[in-house]
Amino acid sequence: MNVLSIILALAGLGIGGAGGYAYRKAQISRDANNAEAKAEKKISDAETKAKEIILDAKDEAMKIAENAKKEERERRDQLSASERRVSQREEALDKKSDELDKKRDDLDSSKTEIEATKNELREIRVKQQEALEKISKLSKEEAKDKLLGMVEKDYKKDVVNFIKKIEEETKEEADTKAREILVTAIQRVAGEQTAENTVTAVALPNDEIKGRIIGREGRNIQAIERATGCDIIVDDTPETIVISGFDPVRRNVAKVAIEKLISDGRIHPGRIEEAVAKAQEEIDKTIKEAGEKAVYEAGVAGIPAEMVKLLGRLKYRTSFAQNVLQHSVETALLAGALASELGADVAIAKKAGLLHDIGKSIDQDMEGGHATISRDICKKFGMSDEIVHAVEAHHEDVPFRTVEAVIIQVADAISAGRPGARRDSLDNYVKRLTELENIANGFEGVEKSYAIQAGREVRIFVTPEKVDDLAALKLAKDIATKVEADLKYPGQIKVNVIRETRAIEYAK
Repeated sequence: MNVLSIILALAGLGIGGAGGYAYRKAQISRDANNAEAKAEKKISDAETKAKEIILDAKDEAMKIAENAKKEERERRDQLSASERRVSQREEALDKKSDELDKKRDDLDSSKTEIEATKNELREIRVKQQEALEKISKLSKEEAKDKLLGMVEKDYKKDVVNFIKKIEEETKEEADTKAREILVTAIQRVAGEQTAENTVTAVALPNDEIKGRIIGREGRNIQAIERATGCDIIVDDTPETIVISGFDPVRRNVAKVAIEKLISDGRIHPGRIEEAVAKAQEEIDKTIKEAGEKAVYEAGVAGIPAEMVKLLGRLKYRTSFAQNVLQHSVETALLAGALASELGADVAIAKKAGLLHDIGKSIDQDMEGGHATISRDICKKFGMSDEIVHAVEAHHEDVPFRTVEAVIIQVADAISAGRPGARRDSLDNYVKRLTELENIANGFEGVEKSYAIQAGREVRIFVTPEKVDDLAALKLAKDIATKVEADLKYPGQIKVNVIRETRAIEYAK
């Protein structure tokens, strides 16, 4: 039973395996057929798509070919049109060329006719001159001289008036333009127009302080004089002592020291030395601050610290009662504005204007004029050649080489010559007026002269028999040139030459 069962089981297994094998083989065959069908379908789809792409490419190629043919036709049409235009222009140019040739021929013909006419007129003129010489019994040169003399006599007055008119118009136009430039420059500056005095007097609360300043046997006043280098003058002026010294900085140190001593109440040699030392420190600080402020107000850069201190010293220096530091700043601003209007270098003009009087800060310690000292200081601290030249030439000690140098001279004169800027002594004022009249009286033909309007005008009367109208014009120019060369003065001087003829008769 068991063997049979085993045999049956083995037979079942063999039948099952054979059936499975047959099934798997059939399944594999079906899968292969399906894969082959799918591959064929894909190949068919690819061929169809390739055909569509080829058809699309052919259509696109045909379109491109058609567009190319269309563009070629358009270009041919454009070229044809251009050729027609060129042909028309050539025809027009040929026509104009023919016309020009014709006109040239006409001009040559006219020129020949004109030359012939000129020759005929020349012959007629020669015959007329010969006839006139026979009639007048004068040669050509004699007749010419006589005619010119008559014309000169008849029209001399007209010529003088014409010259005057031209000069007045030119001067008026130049004055107007110059006035516009100067007004613009001054408006830009718009600085404070003040004039400070160097203070050398110290006000005292009472006259008893004078005795304490002098001290026992004069030891206090001697200590002050030794420490400050200034002379202290105590006289009968009520509640005032006077500080006398050549150096304005030292005078101000002495002034500050004395005021400190008076305020403190302790006045003795030891305290005097302390007060002078503190006053010196304060003045040094004030000098530095004044220099820095001036540089800032002038809008100038690149000034070394030592030069800034020298500028600050000008705070204590005056010229004809005008503060030199304020004058320097004002000159710098005016020079910068003028340079801007005239197209010059503004930076050079400003810097030279600020430094042009820097030599006045130490001129009491050195020989030479302040312009020369200022030049040497600028050279020492490496200023440019243009600035050095403008500084040394601002009083016309050397000829001007640059427009900036002329601008500095003009700005300096404006700042010094404006109303209220400076005050002159009576002796200098009278001397200048006398010199002005003497210059005018030194010219031939001058009858008398008067300096009027505080020396702003010199009125000159000439002898009419010796000086005619043309000579009067020349005389005014010569006198003005002489005044410019020989005198130094602020502003300008009007030279007014008057020529008059008086007819006098008496009724009896």
